[in-house]
Amino acid sequence: MVFRNEPWQRHVTKSKSQSPLSFQAPPSFEAALAEIENIVARMEAGQLPLDESLLAYKRGAELLQYCQARLQEAQQQVKVLEAGTLQNLDGDDSAE
Repeated sequence: MVFRNEPWQRHVTKSKSQSPLSFQAPPSFEAALAEIENIVARMEAGQLPLDESLLAYKRGAELLQYCQARLQEAQQQVKVLEAGTLQNLDGDDSAE
């Protein structure tokens, strides 16, 4: 079984002004997770040629970093929201 035109191949661009392989962010966190799952399945199947395996691994590592960054951002937003809610609750208690 040979896999062609996989997601990691579509996200790899070549340009003289950029490095030979440049990262393109997925449209969403969920899309990144789905792509990671796809990459893992393809690699576990053991049917990828070496060069495609390396590209898939690189793409997976980039997607992992993207997901970790998005999760960290979400955690920070939750902390800010919780802090704002706690301040509002304290203000409401003193008004009663």
